Amino acid sequence: MASSCLFLFMTIFLTHYSVFSCSAIVLLPLTHSLSKTQFNSTHHLLKFTSTRSATRFHHRHRHRQISLPLSPGSDYTLSFNLGSHPPQPISLYMDTGSDLVWFPCAPFECILCEGKYDSAATGGLSPPNITSAASVSCKSPACSAAHTSLSSSDLCAMARCPLELIETSDCSSFSCPPFYYAYGDGSLVARLYRDSLSMPASSPLVLHNFTFGCAHTALGEPVGVAGFGRGVLSLPAQLASFSPQLGNQFSYCLVSHSFDADRVRRPSPLILGRYALDDEKQKRVGNDRGEFVYTAMLDNPKHPYFYCVGLEGITVGKRKIPVPEILKRVDRRGNGGMVVDSGTTFTMLPAGLYESLVTEFNHRMGRVYKRATQIEERTGLGPCYYSDDSAAKVPAVALHFVGNSSVILPRNNYYYEFFDGRDGQKKKRKVGCLMLMNGGDEAESGGPAATLGNYQQQGFEVVYDLEKHRVGFARRKCALLWDSLQQH
Repeated sequence: MASSCLFLFMTIFLTHYSVFSCSAIVLLPLTHSLSKTQFNSTHHLLKFTSTRSATRFHHRHRHRQISLPLSPGSDYTLSFNLGSHPPQPISLYMDTGSDLVWFPCAPFECILCEGKYDSAATGGLSPPNITSAASVSCKSPACSAAHTSLSSSDLCAMARCPLELIETSDCSSFSCPPFYYAYGDGSLVARLYRDSLSMPASSPLVLHNFTFGCAHTALGEPVGVAGFGRGVLSLPAQLASFSPQLGNQFSYCLVSHSFDADRVRRPSPLILGRYALDDEKQKRVGNDRGEFVYTAMLDNPKHPYFYCVGLEGITVGKRKIPVPEILKRVDRRGNGGMVVDSGTTFTMLPAGLYESLVTEFNHRMGRVYKRATQIEERTGLGPCYYSDDSAAKVPAVALHFVGNSSVILPRNNYYYEFFDGRDGQKKKRKVGCLMLMNGGDEAESGGPAATLGNYQQQGFEVVYDLEKHRVGFARRKCALLWDSLQQH
């Protein structure tokens, strides 16, 4: 044990990476940004969340830029400290669907952000001051990554480096020019900087010369994002350059909430690196044997930062519904596959598959329960059914991924029940809605054909194995997993 600790210490020292524990993992708390004060009813919350899921899904087909999340009530935040003299706390959305870490910096102006800002997402923190941070050179690979299609010569010309210095590759003193990112219904302009980034984890961790985007102006986006996608500027990629044993795999386990903040009494664990629990702890946190089922990551030439997987079918009850071929693979134009995304709330499916699923679901539910069409109009979800005070008999739903990997969804992950108490009603009626959404015609939209949202990922540990290029799912009691890893 002592020799392994010495080896880890030497590795840490030589790579300018600091972690003050002989541990194979770093454990970080993900906090769910539930906000009852922002929504005046359950219908309002569901309508807002379903609209944001659809907006994020559709706009990611039209832009190379990242699709940034902004969904109070559906997103997960994590905290860091920037710099060291003194360290400044920041709170960011965790997002596997983007590949950049960025945040607002002082002074910060957010245009059209009224009603979009919830102090719970940032812990009431003010944008940090970056006077001690170093700018990134226009010659840096990080600058080219942020600007995607431009060469370092183009970028240095934009940075006003003289021609003779461009020709002699001597523009390192010129800063990377600002870059623009567009998404959903907002955008931002940012510059790249480097500074130390520390994580207040169970094993304190410091990354020196961490590259991030600093935005002084944004449209409709008051909260920053920690991108965990497949890109060189993402947090896992930068962590891997310092410590491969921590950066080549991460996982999270989202505590089930059903939009009820009172149910979220512990954070959802975000785990950097690989770990193993003893048999007793494994039984305590897992359902059945708690083993992972894996499916391969699919490379996407147009959207290389997405974690795309292939979906082979969906079972409703005892009937397996076939899926279009576009869901099983990604073609050379970047179309197809399903994106596993922590920043989208509800799963989005191609129109044809969604309609087949709804037909089968309604065939089983509609014979017993009355369709709640007004609820569907008010929430953006459907089909919905009145079940009054009885426990609705809902058909099971399972997702079948390429590689003979099947994931049976817990009922609460795809069917949400609440009481409808509109004005003028003498008695509240119990109603339930299917929490999967119509993503439209895949032939018209292009890009990823479907998205697996975070609501359907609740109660699973979802692992992103970057070394073996696969995504895995295992049923977990996430709050107990947090407790067990705290003692690990």
